[in-house]
Order: sequence, then C-alpha cells, then structure tokens
Amino acid sequence: MLFNSYIFILGFFPVVFAGYYLLLNLKNKNIAKIFFIIANLYFYSYWNVKYLPIILSSIAVNFTLATILNKLQSVAVRRLILTLGILFNICLLGYYKYYDFFMTNINAVFRTDISLLNLALPLAISFFTFQQIAYLVDTFREGTKEYTLLDYAFFVTFFPHLIAGPIVHHREIIDQLHDGTNYKIKLNNIAAGLYIFSIGLFKKVIIADTFAGWANSGYGNIGHLTLYDSWVTTLAYTIQLYFDFSGYCDMAIGLGLFFNIKLPVNFDSPYRSLDIQEFWRRWHMTLGRFFTHYLYIPLGGSRKGNLRTYVNLFIIFFVSGIWHGAGWTFVIWGIMHGVASVIYRFWKSFNLRLPKFVAWFVTFFFVHIAWVFFRSPDLATAKLMLTKMFTIQGFHFPPGLTAIFNERLGTHFIPEMYYFDLKLVVLFAFILGIVLFAKNSIERLNTFKPNLRLAVFISLIAVISLLYLNRVSEFLYFKF
Repeated sequence: MLFNSYIFILGFFPVVFAGYYLLLNLKNKNIAKIFFIIANLYFYSYWNVKYLPIILSSIAVNFTLATILNKLQSVAVRRLILTLGILFNICLLGYYKYYDFFMTNINAVFRTDISLLNLALPLAISFFTFQQIAYLVDTFREGTKEYTLLDYAFFVTFFPHLIAGPIVHHREIIDQLHDGTNYKIKLNNIAAGLYIFSIGLFKKVIIADTFAGWANSGYGNIGHLTLYDSWVTTLAYTIQLYFDFSGYCDMAIGLGLFFNIKLPVNFDSPYRSLDIQEFWRRWHMTLGRFFTHYLYIPLGGSRKGNLRTYVNLFIIFFVSGIWHGAGWTFVIWGIMHGVASVIYRFWKSFNLRLPKFVAWFVTFFFVHIAWVFFRSPDLATAKLMLTKMFTIQGFHFPPGLTAIFNERLGTHFIPEMYYFDLKLVVLFAFILGIVLFAKNSIERLNTFKPNLRLAVFISLIAVISLLYLNRVSEFLYFKF
C-alpha cells in the first residue's frame, strides 16, 4: 500500500485514524495500541503477506533479547547476548538481501555453480533491522526496562516510517507514547500534518513522477543517447530522486502528526550543500545519525589520529553503499562518497576554502555523477552513461543555432541531428531554482500557521495530486 494511492488516502488512513482515536476514549489505552499495531501489520503485509512472519519474528527475537539484557547483571554475558542479537539481525538482513549477490560473485570468481535462491527482498527490512540493532545497543548501554511489548511493537511497526524511514530512535516514539496528552486529537497537529503531507504528495506525484519519465526513458534507451540526452536523463534522475525521497519524508512527518507523533527531520535541502560533509548532514539524516552513533564512534571516530579517522569515514560510507543495495553499483557509489569525504576532511585540515559558488558546483557535480552508479542496474550501464555524458562526439547544437552556423560557415558545417528542447531546459532550471533558493517544506512547517490562504493552497495541490494518482509508482527508497 502506497501513501500516494487512493486505497491509502481514501480507505486505510481514515479508518485507522478514526478507529485509533475512538478506542483511545476507552479506559484501557492498550486496546487502541493493539488496534493500531494490527493496522500497521496489515499495511506492511498488504504487498505480500509472506513478509509478515519476518517482521514478527524480528520483533519477537529482539524484544526477548532486550528483556534478557535488562535482567542480566554480568557484563560479559550481556555483551555475549548483545553480540548474538546483532548477529541475528545482520544474518537476517544478509540472507534476504545479499545471499544471491554473494553467491553470484563467488560463482564468478571460483567458477562454482552454487544455486541462487532468488529471494524477494522483504519490504523495509533494511530500516527495521537497523532500528532494532540500535535498540539492542541502547538496552545494553542504558537499559530499557520501562518498555512494554506493545510500546516496542508500536515503535517498530509505526506505518508512517516503517517502509522507507526515517530510521527512528526508539525513545523518539515511545517517549511520546508515554505522554498522556498525545492521546487526544490535536487540531494544530492535524492541520500541520495535512499541510506537509499535501506538499509531500505533490512532490512525489507531480514533480518526481514527471521527471521519472525522462529518467526511465533515457536509461531504457541508453544506446541511442546523445551528449545532451545523457545529461537530460541523469539530471532528470537527480531531480526525481530528490523529490521522491523528500516527498516521502514530508508525508511520513505529516502522517505522524495526525497521531501526535513527531518524527525526526530526515531531509533538509541537501542540494544546497557546499561540501560533501554538509550534504550528508542534510540527506537521509537519520541514516547518518545511525552510522555516527553505532559505527563511526565505536570504531574510534576522530579520537585516534587522522589516519584512523580517514579509515573510519571510509568504512561508514562503504557500509552505507552496501546497505542501499546488493550490487556493485551501490558499492562503487559508497566508495565514491567515502573517498570524497576523506579528501574533504584532508582539505579541511589546511583551513582552505573555495568560493561559495565553486564549492557548491563541485559538490553538486560530484553528487550528480555518483547518482549515475546509484541509478544504473549494473556497472556496464553506468560506464556507458558516463561515456555518453563526456564524449564530445555526441554533442549536437540546437537547430536554431545550427541554422545560423550553417548559413554563415557553410551549408553542412554542423549537421542538424537532434532537437534541443528549450522548454525542457527552462523547466529543469526552474525546478533546480526552487531546490536551491526557495524555502523547503520543513522550514515552512516550522513557521506554519493555519489561515485561509494556506487552506486554499493545500486544497489546490491536494486536488491536483489526487487527479494524477492514476500513475501510481513506488517510492525509490522502497528498494532499499
């Protein structure tokens, strides 16, 4: 079930919203929680009910291990339980997400013939696995005795963040559940939730899915692309991914607010970044937070000298690449960001600064090129696309400019081979201008005050978005 679908907007969500708040009027609030958890599990299993035992098993095992950790006194035994818990989660993720990838490469290197399982990737397994690893680690460090199974299941399965993040810290959800004031409808939260959900829906349905047309067409016909086509294709994907993920993050925050749960900000205009470090403080912010607290710092962070710092930086981006997908394109993408982060850290140690425009251009250009690997289904496709992007033989002037050159320099000086779409260039420039200079949705949400003008605005973009729900498409981060 997708946020950008009629069945969710007009069916599932209204029923869950009404049922949850009606049941909260009962003396026993646990009944409302149970209803909500069941609704979350229905939402999760809507795609494929075969996924349901996986997430239920994960919840049961992790909560049981956390309960044992809370009761044990021996540090050595507790460390053993923690290690077993982390291994369980990594093995669960590895089996479903990486088994075929590793076996394919083993077969290629050692000329073996190990059978592949062709497993379907369980939805959201990368997200709920990381959240539960963090829960076990925090239980080991500080304890979580005050949590009930209902609290924990609510936190893991909360449908606004379940499928594609943000990667939420358990206290960010459960502490709000323990606040009794959140068991009543708050009109301000509903207004704010509707506001940012509508913005996110518009981003996904109107902007991201429109640019997806150019990106998918280009990658589907890569052999026929000219230099101009290749840049249109890759820029279209750069814009598509931005608004697709940003739209999901907005919709998740909006849906959370309907239930008085404030989810953490996960996206903050990353294409405005002046360096790669800033980019990762703005893009998938909760993933960066997870890697910082549960990998980078335990590895030693920046406390053990420059060389160790560079190695630790590289490791977290290498792991980030693997986390995003089981393929060499994601590995290369992670390595690229790891190397870029190390270079920037080294550059920064000399207190050198580039002019702002140059710094922005270098950062955006690098991120854009790296997205080619992120989008490509294999390394051969990525290589061909980059070749198209940087091969001057594939360049063709606009027909108007071609006519001028041919008239003045000879009738066949420049062949008229490709139509340069000025409207398309203007559209790309306009959208990038909004990305770089307009207030983002989180900034607008922080200053949100309901009024007639905003009501008209929300109604307009919501109606436009609903009219285009006939071209329903999954969010890109559902793949990870």
